[in-house]
Amino acid sequence: MDEKINQPAKIKESVFWIELDKIKPNSMQPRREFEASALSELAQSIREYGVLQPIVIIRNEFDTSTGQGVEYELLAGERRLRASKLAGLSQIPAIIKEVQPDKVKLEIALIENLQRQDLNPIEKARAFKKLIDEFGMLQREVAEKVGKSREVVANTLRLLTLPEDMQQAVAAGKITEGHTRPLLMLSQHPEDQKQLYENILVNNLSVRDAERRARYIAQDRARVLLDPETRALQEKLENILGTRVHIDKKGPKGKISIEFFSEEELKSISEKIVPASPSLGGPPSPI
Repeated sequence: MDEKINQPAKIKESVFWIELDKIKPNSMQPRREFEASALSELAQSIREYGVLQPIVIIRNEFDTSTGQGVEYELLAGERRLRASKLAGLSQIPAIIKEVQPDKVKLEIALIENLQRQDLNPIEKARAFKKLIDEFGMLQREVAEKVGKSREVVANTLRLLTLPEDMQQAVAAGKITEGHTRPLLMLSQHPEDQKQLYENILVNNLSVRDAERRARYIAQDRARVLLDPETRALQEKLENILGTRVHIDKKGPKGKISIEFFSEEELKSISEKIVPASPSLGGPPSPI
């Protein structure tokens, strides 16, 4: 039976003591990596001071041969749940919410982890992709949910285009999210990308050094070196459009290539280039 805890008046929601073995993980939990040392430290803190913030769960009732059974599913607080088990607790304080659809379970777990900065970049990217692929959300809707810009969401999703070994390196902290930018610059040249990746690991390259090498490789492959003025223009376009821009200049002529990774992103870029106007006859606003 759920045992209610007496709480101060400022806490509006009721908190109950729930047996740990009755709580199953959130099926939509985006986080996969839990650092053992950090869990151990949290477990020690829980032994000394208890669980200071209740976890959030939903209650599921089901029929059994002897009557009705009850189980709970975690919505938020997996680190506290795991650490409480390590600490040897048999019960944990919890707030019980109504049953939620999978989309809401994922949103709650994702937002909680993002607020605590617990998710690594790859876990974050997979969670964004799940919201888009399985629940039909647009990038801008995901951005609104997690309090980020659409460009941040788009750039995070691009991490999933990296080879699996590079994704694992990001998740494990062997390379930073910043290192993925120069690696993604070489996505059209897998051998060069692999070589740069190994160089980052072996020589412990900084992000700036990795970007410098990626630019050199990309320029060498294109057989063109941009002059400082053109390079500055390219960077300005990238900052304005929120995506990669390539200027292929040969003498006074050339072409500009703008990358996009979804229909939504293409629409966003086009709106920045040619803003919506009530009149089709007016000239487009300059970038």
